[in-house]
Amino acid sequence: MIEENLFRDVLLRERRRADRFEQPFVLVLVSLKSDVFCDPSTWASVIEALDAVKRETDLLGWYERGASLAVLLPEIDAEVEMIREIESRVQVALACRLDAEVREDFSVRIYRHTPPTPVTVDASQGTDPLLRDLHRSRRARARAALKRGLDVVASGSLLLLVSPLFLLIAILVKSKSPGPVFFRQSRVGEHGKLFTMLKFRTMHVHADNAIHKEFVSQLIKGTAPEGGDSGKAAPFKIANDPRVTTIGRLLRKTSLDELPQLWNVLRGDMSLVGPRPPLSYEVEQYKPWHYRRVLEAKPGITGLWQVSGRSRTTFDDMVRLDLRYAKNPTAWEDIKILAATPKAVISGKGAC
Repeated sequence: MIEENLFRDVLLRERRRADRFEQPFVLVLVSLKSDVFCDPSTWASVIEALDAVKRETDLLGWYERGASLAVLLPEIDAEVEMIREIESRVQVALACRLDAEVREDFSVRIYRHTPPTPVTVDASQGTDPLLRDLHRSRRARARAALKRGLDVVASGSLLLLVSPLFLLIAILVKSKSPGPVFFRQSRVGEHGKLFTMLKFRTMHVHADNAIHKEFVSQLIKGTAPEGGDSGKAAPFKIANDPRVTTIGRLLRKTSLDELPQLWNVLRGDMSLVGPRPPLSYEVEQYKPWHYRRVLEAKPGITGLWQVSGRSRTTFDDMVRLDLRYAKNPTAWEDIKILAATPKAVISGKGAC
């Protein structure tokens, strides 16, 4: 038997391994129904039943101590027929060790995890219950509540503070190019949920996005042409983009075009710190392990990869930095990233 914290850690590692190598796995949960008392001898019988049906390579442990036991079945055929067979074997094993009345106090749930695809990472599907449950620990909820509180206070204060700058930028945008002041674009947020991200408009109205689609495709595949003054690595923005206005180049260079995203933070669509929110056609080209960057953390205005010198990183390196941040997001880590952001913007390494 594996204790709860260790089992959840092993489960997270198995999910990452499965996504990396595109191998499915199955999780069996036998849970006690709410408001039902279960004595240790009954749990012992449930443990005996699960131990009887699992393979030598499967792992048995507490998913939630005193409430739910779990069996992790790695590298297994996750087709519907196999799922039904596993559930049937568990039910039979429980029936052999528990009387009918006690057996009614337990539920058996089978979760099939397959590597995410563009079909499953969208607003209608989101993440599966297994992944949501993994991140509902008391500590994780407390961290999320603290992070949200900091986001609300900071974004609200900053919106009031920079409101005169908003007015000045709006005038400059309108004076240099006809069209709206703000640019609204659908982005993929936490758990694959779509939201509308705001920016100051930096391009001419009705600009064709075919150039960006091609650039993103090359970037994810690692074939983007070298760019920037250093010529050392592919930048995360197209060099000399013909669609960008004169004032737009200045706004992008200074990242002032990102200021309206403070409203997204206040609304809860984004956080001050987190992964860069991707476009839907970016996500469509992700490798399975890339999807974790939109499943495990709320997107942010700035992040670890921006302050790490993004012009020197590949797309895969960016994802690794996002996942490193998502693994243990803390208030102190957010403060360090926020403090490092102005330097990254001034140097040009973090300009978006």
